[in-house]
Amino acid sequence: MAHEIVMPQLSLSMDKGQISRWLKQTGDKINIGDILLEVESDKATVEVEAIENGLLQIVLGPDSGEVPVGAVIAYMRAENEAAVVQPATLLPTATKAIVAERTVVAPPIGDNSQQRQRRLPSSPAARRKAAELNVDWQRAMGTGRAGRIKERDVIRFAQESAQSASRKVAPIVLLQLTPVARRIADDFGLTDALLATLITGKNKIERDDVEQAIRQLVRERAAKPQSIEPPRPSVPALRRQPLGTVRQRIVERMTLSEQTYTPVTLTTEVDATELVRLREVVKADPHTTLAPSYNVLLAKIAAKALSEHPDLNASLDGNEIVYWPTINIGVAVDTERGLVVPVVRDVASKSVSDLARDMDELLKRAVQGKATPDELTGGTFTITNLGVYDIDAFTPIINPPECAVLGVGRLRKQMLVISDQPTVRTLLVLSLTFDHRLVDGAPAARFLQRIKQLCEQPYLWLS
Repeated sequence: MAHEIVMPQLSLSMDKGQISRWLKQTGDKINIGDILLEVESDKATVEVEAIENGLLQIVLGPDSGEVPVGAVIAYMRAENEAAVVQPATLLPTATKAIVAERTVVAPPIGDNSQQRQRRLPSSPAARRKAAELNVDWQRAMGTGRAGRIKERDVIRFAQESAQSASRKVAPIVLLQLTPVARRIADDFGLTDALLATLITGKNKIERDDVEQAIRQLVRERAAKPQSIEPPRPSVPALRRQPLGTVRQRIVERMTLSEQTYTPVTLTTEVDATELVRLREVVKADPHTTLAPSYNVLLAKIAAKALSEHPDLNASLDGNEIVYWPTINIGVAVDTERGLVVPVVRDVASKSVSDLARDMDELLKRAVQGKATPDELTGGTFTITNLGVYDIDAFTPIINPPECAVLGVGRLRKQMLVISDQPTVRTLLVLSLTFDHRLVDGAPAARFLQRIKQLCEQPYLWLS
């Protein structure tokens, strides 16, 4: 018996996913461990492996849009087993519309004689849900194995029944046309409903009937007075594009941050001359295999400051403040799919070289869309760097459920007077946005001041 392949739940927050592409085709022989498809969740694109052998039968593809977790997307059947007949409820929307146009009209919801003749099997949960919703479970379209009616089928049927009862549905008119008559009607865009108003009293409509209907329409339209309107300037068509899964997730999280948090932003200017010099020295060392980026150095500095100011490494949970035992720092990354924040865990315990290696590998996977959901969650503090775009200062947005985020601007040289002598220094602007519900302004300012000190005197955290 064919086994269902359903949309997997790739993270705790995932309730639907988008099929990016199938790597196998219907009819392919599949072995356990083969990569079947790529699924785009709200966090990353993940490869889905086969967990059994058999022949693949694909039900839903990339054009099906976002698919709820648990929905059937394919079947795996034995080589000697016939293909599974796909229920209409599993077909993509466009396919359903075509099927409805070209097939006979289904009986109305009140007429369940054909449905009762099926006597399909059902799960106990489906029957309990049917009793709870006061609907006849036998009228639901089963999506389980061999048409088994599941709880989700009963819920869908109850929702569709309620929607149908709350609105008047126009009757669907389907006429019996000869093939030639059907082709002519389709070429001229004549629907069955329109033909029914022009042709009456005939059981079967032929070519002459359709041509006569076309001539009648032409005469009627010619008899109507035509209003002449002045030409209107052409207006360029609006470009529209549906939100991708990652962009939808960004919308949700940014809206949550804006509506929930009480954000305050502090900025400070840092003399980063010694920090730049430190990086150049490490980079020039022939024993250095991977030079640390400024994000690596700032993550190490932030971890040192957070260990001394644990109020910033916390989250609000109802009426309690949760202080996280480890410092997991997320680094915002711009990708083709949108902004993602991969998380480097336990930064305080890592050396600069280990941190550089881990962050380099993690950011590469994030840019390629290969970071796992676990690598994109669990942050306790975030760093976002817009210096490469010549931005000096900005107001970063807190990444829920964290308490704060550090914005990093560009490095720029400027003439300063130090000890009454003019000198060129490298300056950097840091912007700290924090949740004022958790931290007051003075403790947040002391935290940012400590980061400034560690940037200006990097030997303080190298020990």
